[in-house]
Amino acid sequence: MPQVEEMLRIVGRAVRAHQMYLHNNPTYLRAMEQARGAFAPIWPHTDELTFEVTDTQIRWDGFPVLNEPDKSADALPWTLYKDGIRELRLLPGVEEQEVLALIEIVAKVRKAQPDVDDLLTLLWEKEFSFIRYRYVDVLLEGVAPLEVSDDARLERLVDPSELREPAQETILPAGVVNIDDFDATLYFLDEREVEYLREEVRKEYASELRGNVVSILLDVYEQQADPAVRDEICGILDSLLVGLLASGQLRTVAALMQGVTVAANRARDLTPGQRETLLALPGRLSEPEALAQLLQSLDERADMPAQEDLNELFDQLRVGALGAIFSWLGRLQNPRVRVLLETAASRLAAANTAELVRLIGAGEREVSLEAVRRAGAMKAAAAVAALTRLLSQQDAEVRLAAAQALADVGTPGALQQLERLIDDGVREIRVAATRAFAARVHRPALARLEASIKGKRLAEADLTERMSLFEAYGAMCGDAGVGLLDGILNGKGIFGKREDAEVRACAAMALGRIGSESANHALRRAAADKEILVRNAVNRALRGGAA
Repeated sequence: MPQVEEMLRIVGRAVRAHQMYLHNNPTYLRAMEQARGAFAPIWPHTDELTFEVTDTQIRWDGFPVLNEPDKSADALPWTLYKDGIRELRLLPGVEEQEVLALIEIVAKVRKAQPDVDDLLTLLWEKEFSFIRYRYVDVLLEGVAPLEVSDDARLERLVDPSELREPAQETILPAGVVNIDDFDATLYFLDEREVEYLREEVRKEYASELRGNVVSILLDVYEQQADPAVRDEICGILDSLLVGLLASGQLRTVAALMQGVTVAANRARDLTPGQRETLLALPGRLSEPEALAQLLQSLDERADMPAQEDLNELFDQLRVGALGAIFSWLGRLQNPRVRVLLETAASRLAAANTAELVRLIGAGEREVSLEAVRRAGAMKAAAAVAALTRLLSQQDAEVRLAAAQALADVGTPGALQQLERLIDDGVREIRVAATRAFAARVHRPALARLEASIKGKRLAEADLTERMSLFEAYGAMCGDAGVGLLDGILNGKGIFGKREDAEVRACAAMALGRIGSESANHALRRAAADKEILVRNAVNRALRGGAA
């Protein structure tokens, strides 16, 4: 099928783009998008893609769809084959998330650096849902990774001079003057003077006339005490505010709101009524209705405002606007606008911590969740009590968000509240708690972690939960936990049966976190284990302990 061949070629180009470009580079982003879109023409014709992997080919349905006879580090069949992959199955849905992770793994393995794990270990850690693979132990199969010969490398070398194109003379249209022709004349400007002129011209073209108009109106308002003049200026500023918002002039709107506050404090002979009318202008933008219109217009704009402009505007909003902003963040359709607004909202929340804590307990669910996320991102210790109250709610998503926020805060008081979540009925919440303990080394939770490892829940847990549980235990148990972990890794039952391979691999990683001599001794006893997952975990743990 040509679509399958094209998909593999596109994925190969995406791997090269991952190696060559930064992740914000347009070429990289375009390559990743094309890799995801390459699956769309395939799924209407088949329920899955099963590839047979050889050292030089990738076969589908018995036919070669990718043929790369050169066994180099850049050849996709050889990259998979040399680490033991013999069959690769892709299921519908892989293009949504997992194909990008697969591309990242292949690019990482191609570097062949000593500190990079082998392909099987990296695939095992990702816990793919739409990718299946069949592998063999290359050591038992007698196949060792081959190095590219010196001759092969020399054949691919190209003299850079062969790629260099001869310089071509630039031909200007008739009547156009080349500034280089006058560079050596007696009275020509020096480089510093030319740069000064360019900068002044740039400033002139970049100047914002609307901002100058706002400044002039506010100056007149301060100097003219005539009530009729001031009322007229307030009306002009009110109309100007609407026009600036409609045209997306956020920086000028922020300058207007800031200038109004200054004018209200400096204007001579200002009556209470005039002051109230003037200050009502920035207050209008902070009202939920006006703010909703602003956020909706931002979401529908084709061009993105500058982050600095949005920050300046949000800095002028009243504290009551924070709840309306949180409510709108979940409704935004444009992800780029969401990122800009989240940054600006974080600044506003950081300046109004008391309001942020109040919104954690808000009755509107989306507002509460967004306040919880902001509190965690800010590491707001003042929010610990409000976050703790959410841990008793029935809504699992709310409890999970509160647990993650407490983990981000990371104070002893916050971690103490997470201890009870080790036995929570929701798997994601248990994982969030144990990962927090692994990162923060909260030793008071050690007894609960050990009880979980010894209990029945370990057998029912998936790989992610097992890894987080053992990692947290290994991070804080010290030599006192070597005996338990050694028994799991190397011990046998009454009938000589060992623990599950995944559990033993997790125990090996925990011993690596301990890193003591007794822990390394237990690891070396399992270095020749017949289970490849256990051997890989042991080798990785020993490398980490040595480092």
